[in-house]
Amino acid sequence: MAVARALLWLALALPTLAQAQPGWMVQPGWMTQVEAWPEPAWGERLEARLALLEAGFSGELGVHVRDLDTGARLGWRDEASWYLASLVKVPVAIELMARVEAGEMALHERLTLVSSDYVDGAGPTNWAEPGTALTLRQLLEPMLTVSDNTATDMLIRHLGLEAVNQRARQLTPRGGLGPITTLVDVRRHAYANLHPDAFALGGMDFIELSKREGDAERLEWLRRRLDLDPYDLHVSSLDEAFRRYYASDLNSGRLDAFADLLEALARGRVLGPGTTAELLAIMATTTSGERRLKAGLGRDVRLAHKTGTQHRLACDAGIATRGNGDQPRRLVIVACVRGELDLARNERMLAAVGRAVREAGAFAE
Repeated sequence: MAVARALLWLALALPTLAQAQPGWMVQPGWMTQVEAWPEPAWGERLEARLALLEAGFSGELGVHVRDLDTGARLGWRDEASWYLASLVKVPVAIELMARVEAGEMALHERLTLVSSDYVDGAGPTNWAEPGTALTLRQLLEPMLTVSDNTATDMLIRHLGLEAVNQRARQLTPRGGLGPITTLVDVRRHAYANLHPDAFALGGMDFIELSKREGDAERLEWLRRRLDLDPYDLHVSSLDEAFRRYYASDLNSGRLDAFADLLEALARGRVLGPGTTAELLAIMATTTSGERRLKAGLGRDVRLAHKTGTQHRLACDAGIATRGNGDQPRRLVIVACVRGELDLARNERMLAAVGRAVREAGAFAE
């Protein structure tokens, strides 16, 4: 029912969303600016609000807001490199829907869950037994709406990692997004900063690791699992291991580049109208970000989005629509915070960003 309602409002919005907007020409792997974008009337107000928010926050804030009608945009540390966490699942979904649209796959097609597919994290797929046959739709929907990592890695296995990366490169500026990896490889690369033998760990190992409380217990479990002495660890904390991982370009990118990807999706430059509506309708039923942007934007704003969460980092990004009829107001919003360990504080900051966007008047221009 929720997906059906979302499809209805998207069907109304898509004709306008798909209208060509001057300013960017999409070419494979690159976007070329052919004219300057207008300054948003709400830009100074939003910038002032973001400055106040970050002044009272223990970490860093990154935001990109783009008006899909006028092209006006504002960035706050949006050209820096950010670890995007599960935002990279959006290109996975786009690649899948493109293949479905081309007739190469069908959402009722089934994949068999195998033991090596399991990855720690939320979602229903981890509760299925090995050998369970799941449809592509049964993997796509939890990947987006509850950020199911196991479902994601099954889809990546089916689609091919290089195909996902090629799709992402086609939709973003050159150098805008770094290489996307599987979700189990996210863990391997992060924990390999503690010791390179972590590359030999499988998804079930990381599920066991995730059950340990606190950094000390996790380091001790890892040391015992890899049969290491304490002095064998290359760094002494998970903070340092993840800091080094974030310094790589894996699963990272600029927020303005990720906004390019979302804009291309919203405007129908990636998929046909029906397939675009179906994908955005699924994203509109996301439940993993109820306390993030959505909480601040207000109940009359519909948000088709994806969240991302990792150690000292949280993101939320999507297409926000306010109003109905022929001229609803549409924004692409990409927001991330990093540095703060407490997830609840990170989510409150993202909700405050949503509130700041609304109160600055970005939906009223």
